[in-house]
Amino acid sequence: MKIKFLGAVRSVTGSMHILESQGEKILIDCGLFQGRRKEAFEKNKSLPFDPESIERVVLSHAHIDHSGNIPSLVRNGYENTIYSTFATRDLCMVMLKDGAYIQRKDAEYLNRKRRKRGLPKINPLYQAEDVEDALSLFKGVGYERGFFVTSNVKVTFYDAGHILGSSLPFFEIFENGKKTKLLYAVDLGRKNLPILKDPYQVEDTDYLILESTYGDRLHDDIEGMQDKLAEVVNKTHSRGGKIIIPAFSLERTQEIIYSLRELEDKEKIPEIPVFVDSPLAVSITQVFRLHPECFDEETNKILAEQENPFGLEKITYIRETEQSKKLNRIKEPCVIISASGMCESGRILHHLKNNIQNPQNTILIVGFMAENTLGRRILNRVPKVKIFDEEYQLKADVVKLDAFSAHADQEELLEYVFRIKKSLKKVFLVHGEEKASFTLAQKIKEKGVEVIRPEPGDEFSP
Repeated sequence: MKIKFLGAVRSVTGSMHILESQGEKILIDCGLFQGRRKEAFEKNKSLPFDPESIERVVLSHAHIDHSGNIPSLVRNGYENTIYSTFATRDLCMVMLKDGAYIQRKDAEYLNRKRRKRGLPKINPLYQAEDVEDALSLFKGVGYERGFFVTSNVKVTFYDAGHILGSSLPFFEIFENGKKTKLLYAVDLGRKNLPILKDPYQVEDTDYLILESTYGDRLHDDIEGMQDKLAEVVNKTHSRGGKIIIPAFSLERTQEIIYSLRELEDKEKIPEIPVFVDSPLAVSITQVFRLHPECFDEETNKILAEQENPFGLEKITYIRETEQSKKLNRIKEPCVIISASGMCESGRILHHLKNNIQNPQNTILIVGFMAENTLGRRILNRVPKVKIFDEEYQLKADVVKLDAFSAHADQEELLEYVFRIKKSLKKVFLVHGEEKASFTLAQKIKEKGVEVIRPEPGDEFSP
């Protein structure tokens, strides 16, 4: 048995690892790297392995930095099964199609500008037909139902509590008369978040591959996150501005909608138009209602009472491009939630372009922004940012609400590790920037657990 660490190693996006046993390779996740446009494109188009050498794919969840490069994998020769939970399979049905569409539209927009400058044409990473080929290979499996992906490797999906359908794939590898246990906890959710169940605590494993996204930070209190959201809405509303929220179409958008609905019901915020400008978010919200197995008790209670926790009756969901453009002509206060979450593509770029220079407006950051993304530059309040290759002054207010994060913070990660400490031989830290992973590693080592922070391409054999 050996593990090779390929993506989201000493960084956050592009999760991709290979577990090999008895000559058969299992790919764990196949995500898109996000960052500087040219660097990201080069990394994503050049897979660091031969796709035809992969025996099976195990997908932890549907976020694009974990699933988004599966069409490239299939385009380059992979033709076997892709295992995931049922909800992850259904989400990928809409998310991967949307990814191909956004790539095509962004390429068209940029190529119009590049033509005027005499620059060469750029092409999308993959096409819609590659997505269809990939989707035909998906096989859904329920939580806590073990299955063999190869002749000697058994996988069980446990609920990660991170996003709808997210899982902690637990591998049992049978070799030479012994069993080795490996838990892949990338990404790990948080307790007491709205909508979803809490993460499942695995208490017995030999090896743990763990995210370290927030390994050096503590989140704001979940209990107070709605009050902080209300404060942002009320302040921006009082000065006549718009609230622009770059949000992942999956999970974060639904959580914000859920919270806005509750705040409005409790009369903690004024009546304010809320627009969800993302065709993907509309489709995903519909998928949510199909998977009550992922919901916590409170959300299932609301559904049982025939209320809609995602406020479809009170919020305007936008699919058409023309409707999206009209939002830029609105003068009164409103909330615009749009993708992508790291501000790297999609309709959010147009809303930022039209609103970032107005000090009455607020850009509300509700999720992690990776290095070298537009979202990180906005979060760092860089005075001038480039959007579609043109410079804009950052005059809008920028507010970050950490409590909405679906990633466990340092304290939560440590608690998870220490509850399985007795059986742990090693922890491998991935999916984190240098400072975060180093800090978390030191904290874990202090408790007597061996920690490895692999470099890209590193292999480990027990």
